[in-house]
Amino acid sequence: MTVTEIVLPGLVEPDGLRVEHRELPPLAPGEALIRVEASGVSFAEQQMRRGKYFDQPPFPFVPGYDVVGTVLDAEDPALVGRRVAALTKIGGWRSHLAVPAADLVPVPGGLDAAEAETFVVNGITAWQMLHRHAKVRPGGTILVHGASGGVGSTLVQLARAAGITVIGTASARNLDVVTALGATALDYRGDVPARVRELAPGGVDAVFDHVGGPGIVDSFRLLAPGGALIAYGSAATKDTPGNSRLPVLKLFARLLWWNVLPNRRRAHFYNVWGGKRNPARFRARLAEDLTAVFDLAANGQLEAQVAARIPLTEAGKALALAESGTVTGKVVLVP
Repeated sequence: MTVTEIVLPGLVEPDGLRVEHRELPPLAPGEALIRVEASGVSFAEQQMRRGKYFDQPPFPFVPGYDVVGTVLDAEDPALVGRRVAALTKIGGWRSHLAVPAADLVPVPGGLDAAEAETFVVNGITAWQMLHRHAKVRPGGTILVHGASGGVGSTLVQLARAAGITVIGTASARNLDVVTALGATALDYRGDVPARVRELAPGGVDAVFDHVGGPGIVDSFRLLAPGGALIAYGSAATKDTPGNSRLPVLKLFARLLWWNVLPNRRRAHFYNVWGGKRNPARFRARLAEDLTAVFDLAANGQLEAQVAARIPLTEAGKALALAESGTVTGKVVLVP
């Protein structure tokens, strides 16, 4: 079988991505062959093309953090013909993909491939940050930075479904989107700390911060006693020259220091791959959490935020659009 794939050859602009074709090798034991129907363009790929993702492989490689598709071949005949999702980290920007069958999560009927794709890495990330780490109870209040983005918009919806009040930051052009999701929308260029203190004088129960940089201090200071800061990125430093690991390591150190201090607040860096040293437990949690998100989406309690559907062979255009800051939700590649 000939596979079409998108190769990131090095430190290039989005139009430097290469479309290549190769023969797919035979399946290894335990693998399943997926015809990819959708793969997302996430912030991870934006960092990877700059060489800034924390543990990316050496160039060249095929990006693609997650996929949704149909199983064409597998050792278990019951899998063949089923629509499934998988978290891949790299390799998803292909027309066909071999993945361990143990990594597959069924996609319920009623969701098309692109809709389901927006809930894979974004849904797992949002669900685990909210329910496994922050553990915010119904009636609580949270602050979500980047509330119109892929993870942010999913997080807002999950929180509202759980009876949690949400304050969300976004650019001026996307404030209406955040409001429509059920959050109080704040322009991130304004005095966000002052506005949050007006809305939540006693502090918020959790802050979800993908920006990092100096603003992480404000995020921590806005917490109520017993509150949790969940950091899950360092977008503020994506264009900073130098070692790609240094900004993240500095962020780790700051979070650890805050946890040592007797301030009655928690700080945590979320990594979707955390816990993978125990593969069985990692897979079980991932499947449980993604299934919960899919069920909410299938029941109409979550709305997929598909920013655009773009052909796989136009991945450069898709990446440029995702990086433009002009879209809400997630850009999806459709082979």
